[in-house]
Amino acid sequence: MKSNMHLLSMGLDRLSRFIDLLLAIALAVMVVLVFGNVVLRYGFNSGITTSEELSRWLFVWLTFLGAIVAMKDGTHLGSDALVSRLPRRGRQVLFVVSHLLMLYVCWLLFQGALELVRINVGASSAVMEVSMAWFYAPGMVLAVLGGLVLLNQLLRLSRGELSDDELIGVRESEEEPIDVPAPIQGEGKP
Repeated sequence: MKSNMHLLSMGLDRLSRFIDLLLAIALAVMVVLVFGNVVLRYGFNSGITTSEELSRWLFVWLTFLGAIVAMKDGTHLGSDALVSRLPRRGRQVLFVVSHLLMLYVCWLLFQGALELVRINVGASSAVMEVSMAWFYAPGMVLAVLGGLVLLNQLLRLSRGELSDDELIGVRESEEEPIDVPAPIQGEGKP
């Protein structure tokens, strides 16, 4: 059982690195498309017809895939004003409650995105003429992979593998470094 859980964590780490690569590629393609389209419009009075639509689609995928990586790395912004003042047991209880609520939200997101995919599977986009189901699919991807991340974190908690810093699991500022555990409110102050 423990080796299966370790495999899940390793799989999520590999998946996260793969998603990071996809995000970098998507961002590079978006920059090239948008910049190229601007140059073509102002310099040559022409443009790339699929540029705007493809950039929008890539941005949607980038946002949802980025949310998965942020969830796995614990880099979503939040407030720990209450949680940081609780003893470890209180943090654990709130960790479980919040993760169960997030799993429920993942389920709702999956249901809604699945319904949108079903509704739009026969509809084509205006310019690229691709099924609009691909535009709504990232919601399902986030729901499934985000749910796996949350379940992995709950399993790690049940095995006692989470540190106090991981029980808080939010950043209060974008300026905080990702590779350093989030500071606990009130520590180091007289």
